[in-house]
Amino acid sequence: MIVPVLREFEKQFPKVKVTVLTRPFFAPFFRDLSNVSIFEADVKGKHKGVHGLYKLSKELKLLNIEAVADLHNVLRSNILKLFFVGTPFIQIDKGRGEKKALVKGMNFEQLKTTHQRYADVFNTLGFKLSLSQPEFPEKVKLRSNVLDLIGKQIKPLIGIAPFAAFESKAYPLPLIEEVIKKLSKKYKVLLFGGGKAETEILNQLEKKYSSTVNLAGKLSLNEELDVISNLEVMIAMDSGNAHMAAMLGKQVITLWGVTHPYAGFYPFNQKPENALLADREKYPKIPTSIYGNKYPEAYKAAIASITPKQVIDKTLKIIKKA
Repeated sequence: MIVPVLREFEKQFPKVKVTVLTRPFFAPFFRDLSNVSIFEADVKGKHKGVHGLYKLSKELKLLNIEAVADLHNVLRSNILKLFFVGTPFIQIDKGRGEKKALVKGMNFEQLKTTHQRYADVFNTLGFKLSLSQPEFPEKVKLRSNVLDLIGKQIKPLIGIAPFAAFESKAYPLPLIEEVIKKLSKKYKVLLFGGGKAETEILNQLEKKYSSTVNLAGKLSLNEELDVISNLEVMIAMDSGNAHMAAMLGKQVITLWGVTHPYAGFYPFNQKPENALLADREKYPKIPTSIYGNKYPEAYKAAIASITPKQVIDKTLKIIKKA
């Protein structure tokens, strides 16, 4: 979610050098940003614990950093802040009170987006950042090994990422199978996921339906991003794959169970109508939590109130307009 904000930052403030402190795995996310460098945090090795964070702060200070934008505001960054006394260190306001009121049903309205909260950090540092006219990278020409995997036919590519961190945010397998069955008759369907159990499920779907390819475990993150940049549309949950597609300027259809876009985690620059929501008449307590980890047992399958027909119709509408 940070990437499109930084893309706008480097466009509007091209003379400012930005260093992103992140884990090595996430470095490919920032590959299209020419004025952004990556500093890899080894949080399980030399930068582990308070002593490791102190060592990290000394390494960072060698870069002559003039200000810190803390877009995470977690325990590690709060400890790191202690070692940057004298340096402007602005932290994101996550709006925890507003979000608590939202999940308690006290105030059901759209909260400030996370993207805007990131922009607000830069605003406080003196960089008046606008997100109103975003730009995105061009789609990547796919390498031969990727083309060998997905095929070279000219059918529009549809990405489907049916999983999420919590079961309450994942579309049930029989329903996503209906979506795949219908769409794969006319389009190339690419399946995204990770982990042994997910990969096995996706492998079975690949075998069952023609024009369907499981990419889980077969590509590097860089190569997955290449493929996503070539999609016509991504169908995803309230999950990372939705944000990966959005940061590349792709249209994303998101399916929401016990969480809700009002919490501020809607993918960047997406049309509101591309969010398919669980039935709040039947499940009036939605959102039951911000991240989907807390919900009444009867709400576990709330996402199933979104019909496969809704997903299919929305996908076809987007493709026909492309």
